[in-house]
Amino acid sequence: MSEDNFNGIEISLKKTHFVLSAPNITVLPQDEGKEIAFIGRSNAGKSSALNTITEQKNLAKTSKTPGRTQMINLFECADGYRIVDLPGYGYAKVPLEMKKKWQIALNQYLERRESLIGLVVVMDIRNPLTQIDRQIVNWSIACQLPTILLLTKADKLNQGPRQQAVKEVLFQLQEFANYEDYVKVIPFSSLNHSIGVKNLKNMIVDLFNAQF
Repeated sequence: MSEDNFNGIEISLKKTHFVLSAPNITVLPQDEGKEIAFIGRSNAGKSSALNTITEQKNLAKTSKTPGRTQMINLFECADGYRIVDLPGYGYAKVPLEMKKKWQIALNQYLERRESLIGLVVVMDIRNPLTQIDRQIVNWSIACQLPTILLLTKADKLNQGPRQQAVKEVLFQLQEFANYEDYVKVIPFSSLNHSIGVKNLKNMIVDLFNAQF
Protein backbone atom coordinates (compact mmCIF):
# COMPACT_ATOMS: atom_id res chain seq x y z
CA MET A 1 0.00 0.00 0.00
CA SER A 2 1.42 3.40 -0.93
CA GLU A 3 1.25 6.65 0.99
CA ASP A 4 -2.06 7.84 -0.38
CA ASN A 5 -5.08 8.08 1.84
CA PHE A 6 -7.34 5.98 3.99
CA ASN A 7 -10.73 6.51 5.53
CA GLY A 8 -10.94 9.66 3.40
CA ILE A 9 -7.97 11.27 5.17
CA GLU A 10 -4.88 12.27 3.22
CA ILE A 11 -1.78 10.73 4.76
CA SER A 12 1.83 11.47 3.94
CA LEU A 13 4.67 10.58 6.27
CA LYS A 14 6.60 13.40 4.60
CA LYS A 15 4.14 15.85 6.16
CA THR A 16 4.73 14.55 9.67
CA HIS A 17 5.31 17.42 12.09
CA PHE A 18 6.27 17.79 15.73
CA VAL A 19 3.41 18.31 18.20
CA LEU A 20 4.85 18.27 21.71
CA SER A 21 7.18 16.65 24.24
CA ALA A 22 5.63 15.28 27.41
CA PRO A 23 7.28 14.00 30.61
CA ASN A 24 4.35 11.63 31.17
CA ILE A 25 0.95 10.70 29.75
CA THR A 26 -0.93 13.35 31.74
CA VAL A 27 0.47 16.02 29.39
CA LEU A 28 -0.40 14.16 26.18
CA PRO A 29 -3.31 15.20 23.95
CA GLN A 30 -6.71 13.61 24.46
CA ASP A 31 -6.51 9.82 24.20
CA GLU A 32 -8.22 9.35 20.85
CA GLY A 33 -7.19 8.71 17.28
CA LYS A 34 -4.37 6.30 16.39
CA GLU A 35 -0.76 6.21 17.56
CA ILE A 36 2.18 4.06 16.48
CA ALA A 37 5.03 4.18 18.97
CA PHE A 38 8.75 3.72 18.38
CA ILE A 39 10.62 2.18 21.29
CA GLY A 40 14.13 0.77 21.70
CA ARG A 41 17.56 1.02 23.22
CA SER A 42 19.06 4.50 23.32
CA ASN A 43 21.79 3.66 20.81
CA ALA A 44 19.71 1.66 18.33
CA GLY A 45 19.03 4.47 15.83
CA LYS A 46 15.41 5.21 16.71
CA SER A 47 15.53 8.93 15.88
CA SER A 48 17.40 8.30 12.64
CA ALA A 49 14.73 5.81 11.57
CA LEU A 50 12.00 8.37 12.20
CA ASN A 51 13.84 11.01 10.20
CA THR A 52 14.41 8.57 7.36
CA ILE A 53 10.80 7.44 6.88
CA THR A 54 9.52 11.03 7.06
CA GLU A 55 12.30 12.27 4.76
CA GLN A 56 13.18 15.00 7.25
CA LYS A 57 16.69 15.47 8.58
CA ASN A 58 15.81 17.01 11.94
CA LEU A 59 12.28 15.91 12.79
CA ALA A 60 13.56 13.73 15.65
CA LYS A 61 16.72 14.99 17.30
CA THR A 62 19.70 12.71 16.78
CA SER A 63 22.97 12.70 18.68
CA LYS A 64 26.18 10.72 18.92
CA THR A 65 25.47 10.60 22.65
CA PRO A 66 22.78 7.96 23.38
CA GLY A 67 19.93 8.82 25.71
CA ARG A 68 18.90 12.15 24.20
CA THR A 69 15.22 11.16 23.88
CA GLN A 70 14.19 11.88 27.47
CA MET A 71 10.48 12.56 27.00
CA ILE A 72 7.48 11.21 25.10
CA ASN A 73 7.66 13.03 21.75
CA LEU A 74 4.55 13.23 19.58
CA PHE A 75 4.50 13.78 15.83
CA GLU A 76 1.37 14.03 13.71
CA CYS A 77 0.95 12.71 10.15
CA ALA A 78 -2.66 13.84 9.80
CA ASP A 79 -5.42 14.86 12.16
CA GLY A 80 -5.65 12.08 14.75
CA TYR A 81 -2.83 9.97 13.30
CA ARG A 82 0.36 10.22 15.32
CA ILE A 83 3.83 8.70 15.58
CA VAL A 84 5.26 8.59 19.09
CA ASP A 85 8.97 8.58 19.95
CA LEU A 86 9.31 7.00 23.39
CA PRO A 87 12.32 7.46 25.71
CA GLY A 88 15.18 5.10 24.95
CA TYR A 89 16.05 2.38 27.41
CA GLY A 90 19.09 0.40 28.46
CA TYR A 91 21.87 2.98 28.28
CA ALA A 92 24.15 2.48 31.27
CA LYS A 93 25.60 6.01 31.47
CA VAL A 94 22.23 7.64 32.10
CA PRO A 95 21.80 8.60 35.79
CA LEU A 96 19.69 6.17 37.80
CA GLU A 97 17.11 8.80 38.72
CA MET A 98 16.59 9.63 35.05
CA LYS A 99 16.26 5.93 34.22
CA LYS A 100 13.50 5.61 36.81
CA LYS A 101 11.61 8.56 35.32
CA TRP A 102 11.92 7.10 31.82
CA GLN A 103 10.72 3.71 33.02
CA ILE A 104 7.66 5.23 34.67
CA ALA A 105 6.82 7.22 31.52
CA LEU A 106 7.24 4.13 29.32
CA ASN A 107 5.09 1.93 31.54
CA GLN A 108 2.36 4.55 31.80
CA TYR A 109 2.21 5.05 28.06
CA LEU A 110 2.26 1.37 27.11
CA GLU A 111 -0.23 0.26 29.72
CA ARG A 112 -2.74 3.12 29.64
CA ARG A 113 -2.70 4.80 26.24
CA GLU A 114 -5.72 3.49 24.38
CA SER A 115 -4.73 5.28 21.16
CA LEU A 116 -1.75 2.94 20.79
CA ILE A 117 -2.44 0.64 17.82
CA GLY A 118 1.06 -0.50 16.89
CA LEU A 119 4.62 -0.73 18.14
CA VAL A 120 7.97 -0.45 16.35
CA VAL A 121 10.71 -2.01 18.49
CA VAL A 122 14.03 -0.64 17.26
CA MET A 123 17.16 -2.75 17.77
CA ASP A 124 20.64 -2.92 16.28
CA ILE A 125 20.77 -5.87 13.87
CA ARG A 126 24.13 -6.80 15.39
CA ASN A 127 22.68 -7.04 18.90
CA PRO A 128 18.96 -7.90 18.63
CA LEU A 129 16.48 -9.18 21.19
CA THR A 130 18.18 -8.11 24.39
CA GLN A 131 16.42 -8.94 27.63
CA ILE A 132 14.45 -5.68 27.62
CA ASP A 133 13.55 -6.15 23.95
CA ARG A 134 12.17 -9.59 24.80
CA GLN A 135 10.08 -8.16 27.62
CA ILE A 136 8.58 -5.60 25.25
CA VAL A 137 7.83 -8.26 22.62
CA ASN A 138 6.31 -10.59 25.20
CA TRP A 139 4.09 -7.75 26.44
CA SER A 140 2.99 -6.72 22.95
CA ILE A 141 2.03 -10.27 21.98
CA ALA A 142 0.10 -10.71 25.24
CA CYS A 143 -1.77 -7.49 24.41
CA GLN A 144 -2.31 -8.63 20.79
CA LEU A 145 -0.62 -5.44 19.62
CA PRO A 146 0.81 -5.43 16.07
CA THR A 147 4.57 -5.10 16.43
CA ILE A 148 7.41 -4.44 13.99
CA LEU A 149 10.91 -5.48 15.01
CA LEU A 150 13.10 -2.99 13.16
CA LEU A 151 16.66 -4.30 12.79
CA THR A 152 18.56 -1.08 12.22
CA LYS A 153 22.08 -0.45 10.91
CA ALA A 154 21.61 -3.34 8.49
CA ASP A 155 24.05 -1.68 6.11
CA LYS A 156 26.80 -2.70 8.55
CA LEU A 157 26.35 -6.31 7.39
CA ASN A 158 26.75 -7.81 3.95
CA GLN A 159 23.68 -9.42 2.42
CA GLY A 160 24.48 -12.96 3.58
CA PRO A 161 25.11 -12.10 7.25
CA ARG A 162 22.14 -9.72 7.15
CA GLN A 163 19.79 -12.46 6.01
CA GLN A 164 21.23 -14.80 8.61
CA ALA A 165 20.64 -12.23 11.35
CA VAL A 166 16.98 -11.96 10.34
CA LYS A 167 16.64 -15.75 10.35
CA GLU A 168 18.17 -15.89 13.83
CA VAL A 169 15.69 -13.33 15.16
CA LEU A 170 12.79 -15.27 13.62
CA PHE A 171 14.14 -18.45 15.20
CA GLN A 172 14.35 -16.81 18.63
CA LEU A 173 10.82 -15.49 18.29
CA GLN A 174 9.54 -19.07 18.25
CA GLU A 175 9.73 -19.04 22.05
CA PHE A 176 6.77 -16.65 22.03
CA ALA A 177 3.42 -18.31 21.40
CA ASN A 178 1.48 -16.96 18.40
CA TYR A 179 4.23 -14.47 17.52
CA GLU A 180 3.46 -14.91 13.80
CA ASP A 181 0.07 -13.26 14.32
CA TYR A 182 1.48 -10.03 15.73
CA VAL A 183 5.20 -9.64 14.98
CA LYS A 184 6.98 -8.77 11.73
CA VAL A 185 10.75 -8.39 11.28
CA ILE A 186 12.39 -5.84 8.96
CA PRO A 187 16.10 -5.22 8.34
CA PHE A 188 16.52 -1.46 7.98
CA SER A 189 19.13 1.16 7.21
CA SER A 190 18.94 4.92 7.60
CA LEU A 191 21.98 5.25 5.33
CA ASN A 192 21.10 2.79 2.58
CA HIS A 193 17.48 3.54 1.77
CA SER A 194 17.12 0.39 -0.33
CA ILE A 195 17.18 -1.65 2.90
CA GLY A 196 13.77 -1.68 4.55
CA VAL A 197 12.73 1.97 4.21
CA LYS A 198 9.87 1.45 1.75
CA ASN A 199 8.80 -1.68 3.61
CA LEU A 200 8.57 0.16 6.93
CA LYS A 201 6.66 3.08 5.40
CA ASN A 202 4.10 0.72 3.91
CA MET A 203 3.69 -1.21 7.15
CA ILE A 204 3.08 1.98 9.12
CA VAL A 205 0.46 3.18 6.64
CA ASP A 206 -1.17 -0.28 6.71
CA LEU A 207 -1.32 -0.17 10.51
CA PHE A 208 -2.95 3.26 10.45
CA ASN A 209 -5.40 1.96 7.86
CA ALA A 210 -6.34 -1.20 9.78
CA GLN A 211 -9.75 -1.46 11.38
CA PHE A 212 -9.72 -2.46 15.05
